[in-house]
Amino acid sequence: MNDMTVSATQPLAATQPLATAQHPAGATKPRLPGDVTPRQLLERIVRVDHAGEYGAARIYEGQLALMGRGPKGDLIRHMKAQEQHHLDTFAGLIATRRVRPTLLLPIWHLAGYALGAVTAALGDRAAMACTVAVEEAIDEHYAEQAAALGEDEAPLRATIERFRAEEEEHKEIGLAHEAELAPAYRLMSAVIKAGCKVAIKVSERV
Repeated sequence: MNDMTVSATQPLAATQPLATAQHPAGATKPRLPGDVTPRQLLERIVRVDHAGEYGAARIYEGQLALMGRGPKGDLIRHMKAQEQHHLDTFAGLIATRRVRPTLLLPIWHLAGYALGAVTAALGDRAAMACTVAVEEAIDEHYAEQAAALGEDEAPLRATIERFRAEEEEHKEIGLAHEAELAPAYRLMSAVIKAGCKVAIKVSERV
């Protein structure tokens, strides 16, 4: 594992709080009614990232079921292996940070696999279009998380940034393999990205 990745057994990672927002002068910004606490923010980040990586791994499993023996099989296996590493890391954080996983994992288990299988059935380009749409949504999400984390959560932020770079790699792979030439690419992309964003918001809290 890269030295930037948070270890599931790292002692400090299990106890350090998230940094609170700071004024430019360095004073602590007062928390307003309705603001999430540092603990709540941490729980949402770990919970939703675990759920997201679980769903991503299932998407690639669905695609491999139809495309595993085809010319794109090794490519999909490469991306699936990276997503599995992401999932394993967040599963470790679920345990060490004592965060409740989302209650919606059974839904993402089925929905992720179905999305992967359906897009694979539509052809290689559609499968790659699915990858691009999902990774664009995840990239935005990871960027927001990294910006919200303070220096006392530098290891977690570094992990998120590393995973974000790998998700960006997946997006570039999809574009390089003619994702934009998939039938109804713009519509497909918009629908998948919208679904991802809804799943993210729901999984943060449920």
